[in-house]
Amino acid sequence: MTGSREAMTWTLKSERPEAAGYLTVRCRTYLQPDGEESDWDILQGSPTVALVAFTEEGRGILVRQYRPGPGKVLAELPGGMIEPGEDVLRAAARELLEETGYRAGTAEVVLKTYLASYATHERYAVVARDCRKVAEPTPDAEEFVEPFTLARDAYVDHLLSGEYTDTDVGLAGLVAAGLLVRKA
Repeated sequence: MTGSREAMTWTLKSERPEAAGYLTVRCRTYLQPDGEESDWDILQGSPTVALVAFTEEGRGILVRQYRPGPGKVLAELPGGMIEPGEDVLRAAARELLEETGYRAGTAEVVLKTYLASYATHERYAVVARDCRKVAEPTPDAEEFVEPFTLARDAYVDHLLSGEYTDTDVGLAGLVAAGLLVRKA
C-alpha cells in the first residue's frame, strides 16, 4: 500500500512484443460457412473477479491503482485473478481482503462475461454488502493500491463515469444492487 498518487505511478522502461504471461495470444483458423478460411487472434487468460462492494454504512469501496494499459492511476473496483480450482466467491473474498482489508457480510455473483468477443478470458462481477474493515490490506508484490470509500452517490457517479477498467462489471453490480433502474 502506498500513501500518495505519485508513489503509485509507474515509469515505462521498455516495451517488447512478447507476452508477460497474464494473457496469451493464440491464432485460431476457422473454416467459415462459405468455405473460406479465416484467422483470428484469441486472447487467453485466467478468470478474474471484480467487486462492487459496500460498507455497512453504504459507502462504496474502491482502490487507487496504476493501470498499465491506460497508463495512469485509476479508482478501480477491488478484484483480481481467480486461482486454478478456486471458487468465484472465495476468490472475491480473498481479493477484497487483500486489497482493502474489508470482509463482506454477504456476497453474490451477479454476472459472468468475457473480456471481449475475441477472448476466452472469463470475468465475474460480485456484489458485496455490509463490508467491515477487519485488517490492513496485504496486496500482492506487484500491486500498489490505496483503498478508499466514497459516499453512495459519488460511488455511483464514479462507476457511471467509465473512468476505470471494469465498467461492465461496475454497471452489472449497480443494477444488481438496485442502484440503476429502468425508468418507465
